[in-house]
Amino acid sequence: MDLSHLRQEYALETLDIDRVDPCPFVQFERWYHQASTAELLEPNAMILATVAPNGQPTQRTVLLKYFDVGGFVFFTNYGSRKARHIALNSRVSILFQWLPLQRQVEIGGTAERVSTAESLKYFLTRPRGSRLGAWVSHQSEIVSSRSMLEAKMQEMKQRFASKEVPLPSFWGGYRVKPTRFEFWQGRPNRLHDRICYEADEHQGWDRKRLAP
Repeated sequence: MDLSHLRQEYALETLDIDRVDPCPFVQFERWYHQASTAELLEPNAMILATVAPNGQPTQRTVLLKYFDVGGFVFFTNYGSRKARHIALNSRVSILFQWLPLQRQVEIGGTAERVSTAESLKYFLTRPRGSRLGAWVSHQSEIVSSRSMLEAKMQEMKQRFASKEVPLPSFWGGYRVKPTRFEFWQGRPNRLHDRICYEADEHQGWDRKRLAP
């Protein structure tokens, strides 16, 4: 299938190095707020890239649950493929893509587990079905059928029928601690605006404009 004829001209906004916030977390919060108020579908969806032991990169979409100057937090099964990769190589990349705004943000850094107390605090905010689902799925393992998962769900419903669903020991959060941000704004003629922030040795951030 030849897709070479597809074209989309970008001309909604500009991104100037003198107008972005000196702090990349503040700049991200500004853009995230705009994506949220634009009512985009799941603006907190981010593509997480990890590296397998054989050097093969892999990607999947996860949901950002909260962020601050300490980093960007998501939750998963600690036996999942992504978790196994992070255990061996904590360097990761996350990408937010907000196509209706002609924007994307790439963030590179390292991932580390959050505390059990932090995982529990979030876990208790999840709908009961999602909490049960965490017990059902041994993420990334081979399953024989969909019906097996549904049978396991019924088993968990019965097991915890008269009590709160506890936090599984194999489930919790990761915090991605950034060392690099890149903000991308689509522009006409493919001359896109790219502003990069890199952590410096004084715990500050250096800003640079990159060629598109």
